[in-house]
Amino acid sequence: MALELPDQKRVGMVSLGCPKALVDSERILTQLRADGYAMSPDYAGADVVLVNTCGFLDSAKEESLAAIGEAIAENGRVIVTGCMGDEAETIRARFPQVLAVTGAHQYEAVVEAVHEAAPPSQGPFIDLIPQMPNDAGVKLTPRHYSYLKISEGCNHSCAFCIIPQLRGKLTSRRVDAVLREAEKLVAAGTKELLVISQDTSAYGVDIRHEERVWKDRQVRAHMTDLARELGQLRTADGQAPWVRLHYVYPYPHVDAVIPLMAEGLLTPYLDIPFQHASPSVLKAMKRPANEAKVLERLKSWRSICPDIAVRSSFVVGFPGETEADFQYLLDWLDEAQLDRVGAFRFEPVAGAAANDLPGAVPEEVKEERYARIMEKTAAISAAKLQAKIGRTLSVIIDAVGEADEEGDIGATGRSQADAPEIDGAVHLREVPSTLQPGDIVNVTIEDADEHDLFGAIAG
Repeated sequence: MALELPDQKRVGMVSLGCPKALVDSERILTQLRADGYAMSPDYAGADVVLVNTCGFLDSAKEESLAAIGEAIAENGRVIVTGCMGDEAETIRARFPQVLAVTGAHQYEAVVEAVHEAAPPSQGPFIDLIPQMPNDAGVKLTPRHYSYLKISEGCNHSCAFCIIPQLRGKLTSRRVDAVLREAEKLVAAGTKELLVISQDTSAYGVDIRHEERVWKDRQVRAHMTDLARELGQLRTADGQAPWVRLHYVYPYPHVDAVIPLMAEGLLTPYLDIPFQHASPSVLKAMKRPANEAKVLERLKSWRSICPDIAVRSSFVVGFPGETEADFQYLLDWLDEAQLDRVGAFRFEPVAGAAANDLPGAVPEEVKEERYARIMEKTAAISAAKLQAKIGRTLSVIIDAVGEADEEGDIGATGRSQADAPEIDGAVHLREVPSTLQPGDIVNVTIEDADEHDLFGAIAG
């Protein structure tokens, strides 16, 4: 008589916030899959729903509360985790029916809560699910790119930020553990690794840049050493994956990774959260490394690696920001010529030191400054992209469309200057039907607008 598999319990997941939270969600789901749970793509099929919240800004908290409310309305059995988990009283006051609330990266507590809410199925085929050697775990991103989180928490005390309160002080992962995870991801089909943390430049500081053995050699827990080793990885077809560094504070040792980009070991891209340029605003923000001669260093980096793309984000309307401060920022951007820029209007968040600063900027002034900085950066971006017309660039494919009435197929991808979700795209015409997401192709650029490039596969 054939044995019947017991019904697997199914877990749904809503993941909000930054890529670091997405990695947390992937780790939670990977453990639950190992425990015998199946994943549910919708509310209706889930025995329990996890909501991984963001608590960085008040607007993000409202989005998180709305997501919890939707999950309760659609399913009713909800467990809350993530950054807003520190505000359990707020969550329970609005939604007393939530089954459990846990804080950021508390993986064991989340899994335990799921076990209590929907005990895993018992049986010889479920209890001992093996993990394959190259199994990189559950992924919530497309197969061809993956986020690689190298540390948790932050040692800074920036006036506008409560990340250290939510996620604690800097806690770096062992360098051999990071490299082992990266190797598994690449073996499983990842073509692009996006290195993330709260402060990538500070990786290893808390563990005194300890050395570990990797591939019969000693490797330090240090951003430069890690980047060099990641550049040695190869995909199944022998190609080097793209390795992209995010959240890099401009400490002096960042200069050492630029030659690695010039050598092709690293993607020529740096995501640096400058936040502002005016010395008085940076001082009020309590930003680290605000004395760095950034403009001179940008010039030096470009001389070493001409194709380097630098992206950053800026806060407008910070308490005490004067029109002179804001104009200083605009003038600085004219000189810096950053490739990709995001801007945010200052928003108070409960627990942040900036809330007590004098000189609150009126909302209408914030809006006006936001519009001006976006106009400025769009013009810089448009000019930089226009200069790429006629060049042939390496492009990773994210999506391939259906054939139109004339049989032409289009595709969307990204150049090395474009990170997923936050930067621009490269739109391709008349691609072959064999093209797949994750393919890396050479594209001749034919046109450009303020943010995107347009072209065709070379040759």
